[in-house]
Amino acid sequence: MLIQHTTHNINTPTGTMRTYEYKPKDKGVYPAIIFYSEIFQQTAPIARSAAILASHGFIVLVPEVFHELNPAGTVLAYDDAGKDKGNADKFEKPLEHHDSDTSAMIEFLQKQTYYNGSVGSMGVCIGGHLAFRAALNPLIKGAFCLYATDIHSNTLPCKPGNDSLSQCGNIQGELCMIFGKQDPHVSSEGRDLIRRTLHDKNIHYTWHEVNAQHAFMRDEGDRYDAALAIQCYQMAVSMFQGILRA
Repeated sequence: MLIQHTTHNINTPTGTMRTYEYKPKDKGVYPAIIFYSEIFQQTAPIARSAAILASHGFIVLVPEVFHELNPAGTVLAYDDAGKDKGNADKFEKPLEHHDSDTSAMIEFLQKQTYYNGSVGSMGVCIGGHLAFRAALNPLIKGAFCLYATDIHSNTLPCKPGNDSLSQCGNIQGELCMIFGKQDPHVSSEGRDLIRRTLHDKNIHYTWHEVNAQHAFMRDEGDRYDAALAIQCYQMAVSMFQGILRA
């Protein structure tokens, strides 16, 4: 399926958010996926991931997750300076501001004639957390979360008691959680805490732990596992086709 790529500036309560849209070229109505990036924002690997999803018949929105803290169009490099800046941004932006970003993107979608009314979320690294967090919004029908950081540790700023794990009982959609067993950012104890909490709160979820390191989906660098990445894309497409096209 051929796709097209456009850029939008979406108004949010905390400022204008540059958002990249990928969607099929053919006329029609399509479901949507909000795809949350790593701390580096829309790098080339993130853009390629969005294009892969869009080519399966989805509208894909990629927001600049730290739009309040950087000029529009900022892309951080995969180096120490980029990592330091991205991590600083991560610990500065409250989760509540990510919540309002999600609501703004859903409102944007609802105004588009090519949107079928169904939306899910997906993300990698902090984006995996933000996809999980987005599922607190009842309009998100499912979230596909890859090696989501900071859920277990409650280290992202938020109002007391409003961390993502404490609030996950409000998730109404389907979750798919995928972690690498060799990921140093989410320990086995941390994964167990998330899994037990989802189970105890009767969340509709599937759980996968694979032999991989952090960022195994990123098609740059030594940690990339192409075989696993292909499997995860297939799982994501299958999940979203089931819950967003029903």
